[in-house]
Amino acid sequence: MNKTIRRAAVFCLLMVLALLGRATYVQFYKGQALADDKLNRRNTIAQYANPLGDIIVAGSPVTGSQRTASGDLAYKRTYKNGELYAAVTGFSSQVYGATQLEGIYGKVLDGTDTRMKDPLSVLTGERARGGNVLTTIDPAVQKAAYAALGSKKGAAVAIDPKTGRVLGMVSTPSYDPSKIAGSTDGDAWKALSEDPDKPLVNRALRQPLPPGSTFKLVVAAAALENGLYPSVDTRTDSPNPYTLPGTRTVLSNENPSAPCENATIRTALQYSCNNVFAKMADGLGQDKVRAMAEKFGFNDAEQDVPVRASASVYPKGMDKAQTALTGIGQFDVTATPLQMAMVSAAIANDGVMASPHMVSQITDADGTTLQSYKDGDGKRIMSARTARQLRAAMVTVVEDGTGSNARVSGAEVGGKTGTAQHGVGNSKTPYAWFTSYAKDASSGKEVAVAVLIEDSGAARSEVSGNGLAAPVAQKMMRAALGSE
Repeated sequence: MNKTIRRAAVFCLLMVLALLGRATYVQFYKGQALADDKLNRRNTIAQYANPLGDIIVAGSPVTGSQRTASGDLAYKRTYKNGELYAAVTGFSSQVYGATQLEGIYGKVLDGTDTRMKDPLSVLTGERARGGNVLTTIDPAVQKAAYAALGSKKGAAVAIDPKTGRVLGMVSTPSYDPSKIAGSTDGDAWKALSEDPDKPLVNRALRQPLPPGSTFKLVVAAAALENGLYPSVDTRTDSPNPYTLPGTRTVLSNENPSAPCENATIRTALQYSCNNVFAKMADGLGQDKVRAMAEKFGFNDAEQDVPVRASASVYPKGMDKAQTALTGIGQFDVTATPLQMAMVSAAIANDGVMASPHMVSQITDADGTTLQSYKDGDGKRIMSARTARQLRAAMVTVVEDGTGSNARVSGAEVGGKTGTAQHGVGNSKTPYAWFTSYAKDASSGKEVAVAVLIEDSGAARSEVSGNGLAAPVAQKMMRAALGSE
């Protein structure tokens, strides 16, 4: 064999070995990564080759699947009462992916979860029928919240204090996930994405805003737990007017004639006295207030229900004036409606916070349980005595104070209003908040609720927690207690 032929043969052999090596690398080392790549259209074709499993509310599916008329995607997702449940389900789109429960449990719903494979399907590679996700949502509470929020921009969350079950979660304005489920819904997606009211944002979980005076419950809990005051009926050291420490800024109260000077915690909550809680936060110091806030769930970057909520924030590195402002839920304090519902839930549950969750079970297509989520798995964040005192003060707020619109006949209802400043120098329309709990002694039912009204279209002078948010909470509490 001459030298030229020998060199060509060696070169060809090396090329074959390189090709075999590359094929082996791709097949055995990169194969799974390529198969899972979101740009691999085969995954989408396989995902929508059969009907998806369903998301279930009170035994009935709120999702479905529909045969498509053409194309290589055989089915697309459909939704029943899509706008009502969008904050719970999220969306599953052939083009734009999946969010919330649709995204978290995507492998269960499309049948690729490894727990759903039997020995035969493992050998054949056949996909199992889609499984189901059972939620904790109470349709009566969900409908009450959605109807009460109406055209307002806002959100509402209801929790069972004992179990942590999320009974209702609504964000408005909402959207119908069916309209972006297919492969030709670009115009609908563009309209939703560019809408200044952000209907795709779940305000209940993903948009922390200043909680205003609802945060006074956290400060009151810190004061009682740290022994700053022995009870909610002890007079505080709270001058009125109160000047923020180190400044000439005088902090005013919404009601100038309210008996806020040296008021007790009960009276200060009843009239929402800013001077009392600003002075209280300064007296406690930011570290003690932050420690209490974090027990409630603030500054938790991994708050999953199982959809991950944005962290509610109690800040660090403040001066005394800034710390005082946090006492009234201002400066850089932010909270989601979920977080403020958790505050009321822990107070209602004798100081124990049950972990909030909105999924009770996931099953395969035949109903066999793949995973269950424990109710009542919680932790103590304050003494039962502190919780009882705060409940008594919250009842005073509803019966004799600023939360009168939350009353539910025949039930014990406690609450706290909030009106949070918005914009530089409070130049924009304030946010209206209400957080509350309700207990029905005859049935044993109870619920904790938080409502945020980001924008109602009302005149600035008409914005208040009692006027806008409390009526929404009242309707949700009535539905949860079966008082409708």
